[in-house]
Amino acid sequence: MTIGSKLAWDDTVLPFQLDLSDIRGRVARLDGVLNGILSQHDYPAPVEALVAEMALLTALIGQTVKLRWKLSLQVQTRGALRMIATDYFAPAKEGEPARIRAYASYDPEKVSDAPAFEQLEDGYFAILIDQGKGTTPYQGITPLAGGSLAACAEAYFAQSEQLPTRFALNYGRALRADGTGEWRAGGMMIQTMPKASPFAQSGEGGSGENGLLRAEDLVDGDEEENWRRVNFHVDTVDELELIGPDLPPTDLLVRLFHEEQPRVFDAQPVRFGCTCSEDRVRQSLSIYSANDIEKMTTDDGIVTADCQFCGAHYELDPESVGFEAKK
Repeated sequence: MTIGSKLAWDDTVLPFQLDLSDIRGRVARLDGVLNGILSQHDYPAPVEALVAEMALLTALIGQTVKLRWKLSLQVQTRGALRMIATDYFAPAKEGEPARIRAYASYDPEKVSDAPAFEQLEDGYFAILIDQGKGTTPYQGITPLAGGSLAACAEAYFAQSEQLPTRFALNYGRALRADGTGEWRAGGMMIQTMPKASPFAQSGEGGSGENGLLRAEDLVDGDEEENWRRVNFHVDTVDELELIGPDLPPTDLLVRLFHEEQPRVFDAQPVRFGCTCSEDRVRQSLSIYSANDIEKMTTDDGIVTADCQFCGAHYELDPESVGFEAKK
């Protein structure tokens, strides 16, 4: 693919490399995907914003990790927003789209007009990688800090992976005159893979909040100069350049990094998708006894289950579920 080529950029992730500085990155646009995620629920505005940010991070990080199956991001807190969970499912075959789903659990009585990140407290940000059957899942956790979920993700990569990482994100709902609207989101991720600095290797606390490591703690010498220079260009990106329909990501990369010799690779399409099914519901209920299933049975004589990600509703015969089910 060449820099000047034209693609339909909605719901795509574009990988790129800055050859002069040996920094790699991703540019993502989520439009229909984000609408698909948020249309399943009637979230308050601060919750919508946090789910949008988390979904955008998931698209950027998921395409970076060479997955065979699934990457998950989770936030758990004691605040008004109790949990956000997102999943990125890698393409099953070459050329197929990746799939993303997300949902949030919150206390409506605690949600306030405060900024979105302030709805979280006393919690953690986690990244989980599941490479499928026969592998051991990986989990990395970092405290909630830095004033945004993007800052939490940056802290995770610095602490757990010792990879200097930076995110620039923008998202919002474009409203029409009749009050309806659609979500648009766009973001950029840059990441370098230098050797850890002596500061990081020493095991000392970092320069971030609560002593967390930051990207700047992991680079020195020429790598530090490259990192600072590329970040200076990222600082100049306009929010509309990330989400606006008029500027293709390829042109954005040229505008920001033309001196860094940007090189782009094949774009990855992304779609909203869920893996729930009746078989999975039956499997999740297989640990319960007939007595437990009876307690779950409604007055109409059925067992019901709803998918929190996509809203799918399942109705099952109570005699057909549980480990004592009639064959």
